[in-house]
Amino acid sequence: MPKKCQGQRKKKEQQEKRPATPTFLLELPLAVDPGQAARLRAHLEAARQLYNAILSQGQQRLRRMRSDPAWQEARALPRTHKAERAAAFSALRKAHGFSEAALHEAVKGLRVGWIAEHIEAVLAQTLATRAYRALNRVCLGKAKRVRFKSRGRGFSSLENKRNDTSLRFVLQPPEEGNAGYLLWNGDPLPALIDWKDEVVTHGLRHRIKFARLIQRPASSPRAAGADEEGYRYVVQLALEGKPHQKKKHTVGTSIVGGDLGPSTLALFPQQGEASLEVFCAQLAPEACAIRRLQRQMDRQRRAANPEHYDEKGRIKKQGKKKRHWKQSKRYQATRQRKASKERKLVAHRKSLHGHKVHQVVKLGSTIIIEKISYKAWQRQFGKSVGLRAPGMFVELLRRTVESTGGILVARPHTHHRAEPVVSWLWQEAQEAAFAALASVRVWRGSRATRPVFGVSGCLP
Repeated sequence: MPKKCQGQRKKKEQQEKRPATPTFLLELPLAVDPGQAARLRAHLEAARQLYNAILSQGQQRLRRMRSDPAWQEARALPRTHKAERAAAFSALRKAHGFSEAALHEAVKGLRVGWIAEHIEAVLAQTLATRAYRALNRVCLGKAKRVRFKSRGRGFSSLENKRNDTSLRFVLQPPEEGNAGYLLWNGDPLPALIDWKDEVVTHGLRHRIKFARLIQRPASSPRAAGADEEGYRYVVQLALEGKPHQKKKHTVGTSIVGGDLGPSTLALFPQQGEASLEVFCAQLAPEACAIRRLQRQMDRQRRAANPEHYDEKGRIKKQGKKKRHWKQSKRYQATRQRKASKERKLVAHRKSLHGHKVHQVVKLGSTIIIEKISYKAWQRQFGKSVGLRAPGMFVELLRRTVESTGGILVARPHTHHRAEPVVSWLWQEAQEAAFAALASVRVWRGSRATRPVFGVSGCLP
């Protein structure tokens, strides 16, 4: 066996033996000068073109694999024959080169010329992995299509595999100043580190697995920390270990039942009072401001493009012919204001989610909620779900509960079986959970036909 193959096999065996360690993220803003910002934009543009190229090549391989008659034969195999189906699809992937390793090999031929000056081999492999994951979702039926990155949308993030080559974060020892730099192509990008922040101090004490560069739009080029194109840059570090737990965020030990609706949240703690409140109610004024800007944009677009509307104010049907829309400077300014408002709303919603998650974890370590289809909620309650994002809240709650050693249980709602969450608590001899609910009558805010947890009337 060649020495290279032996080394790769030994490295793979060591990785398999190494126990999986938890990972958490830490973000640090970068202070870049105009020259460094221009080079970063050039690097990200090269990454965008390389990603589109490998995504196109992988899409061609996927189409050839699906057009192969053996694909239909593999799909015709009964699902009970799992080994035969897996072997058939694995042979098809290998024959048509549709795998992560095959795309890693293919990206070598695409990383040529001026692109090789901007993107190193390791970063090209991460781009190939990113393209394969998008294509594999289409292959498995989890997505309908892949999205190519346009020049207008741009490429906003790029990560590495490890922290010893290419895009990496370097932290100086304490005797040299404790400064941190993101190194890329020999260009040191200084990070702004607040050593008085206990979260930052805790994070930088852990081993850095890899670094990720993120480009985010600012409100304008005149915003603090923005470059001439109106972008800010941050480095996101993937650290080995557990995130910092602040002293003010205590963790309870009891059981908490929760019922999350499209716009409401009911909590039934084992110890304490039950509560029902509107979920993320503080976001309503910001949503109204965005709606006013949307109406203003519509009026400005109608004034600039009267030829696209009929006498009743409806958009004229034009078939497959592409319609060209004129955009005035005032329309572009309004659109930028709306984008800034939406970014602030996202940040505010994330803050509210985090605050509520810590309140729930403070009540108990075992959280029991109803298993819900959030895609169905998006169809039925589109505006409310789009504003409050209950699915993101549940995911954040799950991660936080697991990091504190608790457990989140999602039980399906049973209309015909007497196994709601409250009954489950009763079977577990948690009679104290009903003390606060003895005279409480709580109904789901959006659907008054079904009470919370399937309990009708007052609790005994």
